Amino acid sequence: MSGGTHLVLVRHGESAWNVEERYQGQADSGLTAAGVQQAEAAAAELLARFGRPALVVTSDLPRARDTAAAYLRHIDLDAKQDARLREVDVGGWTGRTFAEIAAEYPDDVAAARRGVDLRRGGGETFAELRERVWQALVEAASAAGTGTVIVFTHGGPIRVAAAAALRLPVPGHTLFAPPVNASLTVISYAGEREHSALVEYNSPTTRAARATRAE
Repeated sequence: MSGGTHLVLVRHGESAWNVEERYQGQADSGLTAAGVQQAEAAAAELLARFGRPALVVTSDLPRARDTAAAYLRHIDLDAKQDARLREVDVGGWTGRTFAEIAAEYPDDVAAARRGVDLRRGGGETFAELRERVWQALVEAASAAGTGTVIVFTHGGPIRVAAAAALRLPVPGHTLFAPPVNASLTVISYAGEREHSALVEYNSPTTRAARATRAE
């Protein structure tokens, strides 16, 4: 790849609450043994494809930081932590199973599936998520200049970033399937949103990767 800045978005490895099908939001349940292996697979893929980047940025949540650690061991760089790259806040749904929420809040769940951008659990909207995530990515691209930025984050931020890169109406994320754990999504950024492009979406880095909810 050449020209502009390439933002490589990496979803964290599998977490305990991914397996238990719980809304995770901005809480954290830690990587599973499979998640640790996925982080190593992602690190190997990143090294093979992108080498040493201009900048590494990570969400400050443990599951993202721990995924980044597998990659950082191989390069002479520290990661900048940015809370704006956190997963969407799902408020009171945090830590509860998808089945529990579907039974207790069927109208909200149905509306969300139709694309209504509601505040799940009283948390934030995907429009709000998109605004903070895109701002963080633009600042990272500006700091890196021409080169590659590796970004360790979450399913929700990756989906809204892809929508922003394609200039889809806000929030736009519903057109994208949730990315699998430890997958790569690549955005080409050339200084203005009007010059951004989605180069690659949800490329798995391990055969064991499986689709999970965005949280």
